Amino acid sequence: MRLDKFLKVARIIKRRSVAKEISDQGRIAVNQKVAKSSTVLHTGDELEIKFGNKTLTVRVLALLETTKKEDAEKMYEILKEDYEQDFTVNS
Repeated sequence: MRLDKFLKVARIIKRRSVAKEISDQGRIAVNQKVAKSSTVLHTGDELEIKFGNKTLTVRVLALLETTKKEDAEKMYEILKEDYEQDFTVNS
């Protein structure tokens, strides 16, 4: 399954066009390699997705063509969620 379709079906990103845009900007890595939207995913792959000040790392558990909202979370496992802190100091 393509990376952009997985992100949409798993409901990590709501729209496939947005998933394609983010991945084509180099903000998604699959198994620690920068990936494009057309990258083919396999069960067990690890994705690192950068959203602004948040980085989400997930493992692919299942590749389903369609899914209901309540079953979408069964497609992946969250391994890590990091938030960048703003260290600006006001004088």
